[in-house]
Amino acid sequence: MVSGRILTPGGWINGSLEFGERIGRIIEGPAAGKHTILPGFIDLHVHGAAGADIMEGGDSGAIVARTHARHGTTSLLGTTMTAKETHIRHALQGLAGVIAQRPAGGARMLGVHLEGPFLNLKRLGAQPPDVMVASLELVESLDAIAKIRVLTMAPEVDGHLDLIPQLAARGIRVQIGHSAGSYEDGAAALKAGATGFTHLFNGMTGFAHREPGMVGAALAHAEYAEVIPDLQHVSEGALKVALRAIPRLYGVTDATSATGMPDGEYGLGSQRVFKCAGCVRLASGSLAGSVLTMDQALRNFVGLGLDLADASHRLSYYPADYLGETERGRIAPGAWADIVVLDEALRPVAVYVEGEAIDPH
Repeated sequence: MVSGRILTPGGWINGSLEFGERIGRIIEGPAAGKHTILPGFIDLHVHGAAGADIMEGGDSGAIVARTHARHGTTSLLGTTMTAKETHIRHALQGLAGVIAQRPAGGARMLGVHLEGPFLNLKRLGAQPPDVMVASLELVESLDAIAKIRVLTMAPEVDGHLDLIPQLAARGIRVQIGHSAGSYEDGAAALKAGATGFTHLFNGMTGFAHREPGMVGAALAHAEYAEVIPDLQHVSEGALKVALRAIPRLYGVTDATSATGMPDGEYGLGSQRVFKCAGCVRLASGSLAGSVLTMDQALRNFVGLGLDLADASHRLSYYPADYLGETERGRIAPGAWADIVVLDEALRPVAVYVEGEAIDPH
């Protein structure tokens, strides 16, 4: 049982929360202490943490899941980089075991976000140049190794637009990202069944009043899009524009192996990246993922002026609904007991993943 101010789908309740693996009763009444109780965070774009990179395969997924759990992330998607097909398969084989069985002390790995390799060479960002043209056969063969829940694609690449409805029919959320496409390309992809945008503003054509670009397509038409709220990838002003335009804009970390580590050199797939001054960059100086954690994302959203319930929804409820995970991302009887307990500074004092207590320290 935990006690405090509890965020439920119906609003705030003062009282206590009983749970095992799943949430039992929510008991209204005087709350002991000044803790805030939120649904655990759900991060749909995670490359690494604690020196471990998802592309390394092996036990890297477990290390990543345990590290982010200490920051209130109770479920996540292991996210790939663009790489040779054999390297992607190796990474997925490592993720398959973590997806099948949640590591003790770790967040639940809900599946894979296949961020590469179906991207546009002109908008790689920190991705290496090992792009491929997608085919249904290739995607299905990768999905057979580890379940793909989200797939990033540049829809203007020949053949990709026609593939979107086939992937959507298989339950894969197709996101537009690392794209040099136009506004019209983005609108056509959404009409074909794409459902979101990968790290909005980054790795796509920007907005201009006569060429609204892929960003314009998102602002005009998207119901969902992910954004990195580290205040480095996207400015406060641009975040406020997106928050006003996209009803269910949700936060992701795009965290790398440098997350939770001292300044220095780390791996991001086949790339070498450098952590310094709270961000991660390639040797060229380009941003290359982040060192963001979801509890800091919450504090950043609140710092932008969002009320706490709205900020929470953008880190739990919305990403859960985007994936169709109706038993996560909310504190309600029968839902999984994925819970983060915060102090007055919005820092985790307790985390529970499917009822298991995780020490956040």
